[in-house]
Amino acid sequence: MAVKIKLKRLGMIRNAQYRIVVADSRTKRDGRAIEEIGLYHPKENPSRIEVDAERAAYWLGVGAQPTGPVLKLLKLTGDWQKFKGEAAPAPLKVAEPAADRHALYEAAAKEALSGGDTGTAATTPKKAKKKDDAEAAAAETQTEGEA
Repeated sequence: MAVKIKLKRLGMIRNAQYRIVVADSRTKRDGRAIEEIGLYHPKENPSRIEVDAERAAYWLGVGAQPTGPVLKLLKLTGDWQKFKGEAAPAPLKVAEPAADRHALYEAAAKEALSGGDTGTAATTPKKAKKKDDAEAAAAETQTEGEA
């Protein structure tokens, strides 16, 4: 049986997400797989590539052939170079962890309660601009009235 390491497509239209799978070469693209060894999300910035290096090395060792796109992913992660005994590539970029929204909310609430800048922390930039315009117009009418 010829075994391939290939991509299995998941996700919605225009939001492709892939699993890196080991499957018989005769199966459909999204058909039955022997084992899932990783994932690839190209739409994220930077792209999310996760490969179980131990399982990839095992399947490459027993003769599984990677398809073109999977070969490129294995070269990016360094698993192909490790299998061939070559020098490792530069490390991949990793996305920064997302900010904890709850912690940001708590900090803003604490600042508002502590007598910080009242009202401006919770307003949107559009509302802040309207407020500034209203204050400027009020100041202008006061100066005209004094003259």
